[in-house]
Amino acid sequence: MSNPALTEAVFYILLSLMQPLHGYGIMQNVEALSNGRVKLAAGTLYGAISTLLEKGWITALAETGDSRNKKEYLITELGKQAVTDEIARLSELLNNGKNIMEGTK
Repeated sequence: MSNPALTEAVFYILLSLMQPLHGYGIMQNVEALSNGRVKLAAGTLYGAISTLLEKGWITALAETGDSRNKKEYLITELGKQAVTDEIARLSELLNNGKNIMEGTK
C-alpha cells in the first residue's frame, strides 16, 4: 500500500467515478452511497476533482460540442488502485478493532 489514507469524500468521489459522471451527478451519487450522511458542497467537490486530476486518479473525458453537456470524469487505473488500497486499510482497521473489542488479541 503506497497511497495515503483517503478522506471519506475522496473515497466516495472515486467510487462514484467507476462510471462517467459530471459534478452534480457525483454530488448526488456520494449522497446516495452514504445514505445522505455525506453531502458535498461544490467548492469541496471541485477542489477534490482538481487534486484527483493532478494525481492522475481521475481523467476528464472529452467534451462534445454541445454546450449543454457538462464535463464528465472517470476513474483511472491509478485511482482504482487507491480505492483498492483504502479498502485493504479499512478492512485491517475493522478486523483489528473487532478482534480487540471481542478480546481475541
